[in-house]
Amino acid sequence: MPRGSRIDAPGALHHIMARGIERTEIFREDSGRNDFLDRLGDLLMETKTCCLAWSILPTHFHLLLKTGQVPLATMMRRLLTGYAVSFNRRHGRNGHLFQNRYKSILCQEEPYLLELVRYIHLNPIRARIVADVESLETYRFSGHSAIMGRANRAWQDHKWVLRLYGKRLGVARRRYKAFVQEGVSLGRRSDLTGGGLIRSHGGWVAVKAMRRAKLFEKADERILGDGDFVEEVLTVSQEHLEGKYHLRAQGFNLDRMASRVSTLMGVDQGQIWDPGKERTRVKARSLLCYWAVRELGIAMTELSRRLGLSLSGVGLSVRRGEILARSKGYRLINE
Repeated sequence: MPRGSRIDAPGALHHIMARGIERTEIFREDSGRNDFLDRLGDLLMETKTCCLAWSILPTHFHLLLKTGQVPLATMMRRLLTGYAVSFNRRHGRNGHLFQNRYKSILCQEEPYLLELVRYIHLNPIRARIVADVESLETYRFSGHSAIMGRANRAWQDHKWVLRLYGKRLGVARRRYKAFVQEGVSLGRRSDLTGGGLIRSHGGWVAVKAMRRAKLFEKADERILGDGDFVEEVLTVSQEHLEGKYHLRAQGFNLDRMASRVSTLMGVDQGQIWDPGKERTRVKARSLLCYWAVRELGIAMTELSRRLGLSLSGVGLSVRRGEILARSKGYRLINE
């Protein structure tokens, strides 16, 4: 059965997992792990993506990310492709490195965020790479060390996590560490590694009890959360998809959008595509980027090529365009 399309939005929380093809060891030595982390860090900073937790194991990795200015799919494609090319070059191999496409589960923050941070950071203990929570503090390939103040990574938002445990740093770290320690005995958590009704409610026992009580909730394998959260995510996603297909059915493409922006902003259409930092031209490009990405579903990589901007530059333009459209009441189609 084919997988559904990915669901994403700025600020969305995702638990991401990727495994080596045929359980290949994709991290064989520290130099490879450091290469992956350097690539990850650069992309997170460039795309303003928030990283709350992560861990690297020999055959796979886990990330807990909040989408930033660039869609998660774009960032992950660059990360995995770059690392695969580097890995193949180092080890004299060819072909795919990762098993299928990466797994991304859109997660409801409450009650899953803290559970996911703990689960991801405990992976090296479950894999018997480190012995206990004390040893985990100095393990370089898990985000736990940064939260405990034993490593400095500018791209990991450890402060965001610690604020959830208290305002005073020392107190927050003690509470976080105690919470992590409590999780050691819980072992593997299938309820945290996928979406759907069964995982969201902790297994079949809970789901059967709900059904006996005639309580039914919507579920989706791409989403970890309760029925209301799933319903909201799918409703917003469907509204976006329907709008995109409606616009395309009316013949909208980038050039037609540029024509509309040109009319609204009083800028020659050719100037929108030309480089330059003249104020009106920058605003016109920002409005174009916003409508193209949010309304038509144009890939940011395509806009990057057409406009000669970096991906982070396109992401910034989308945000500026959204502010401009809302403040001025600009609409792509006059109703």
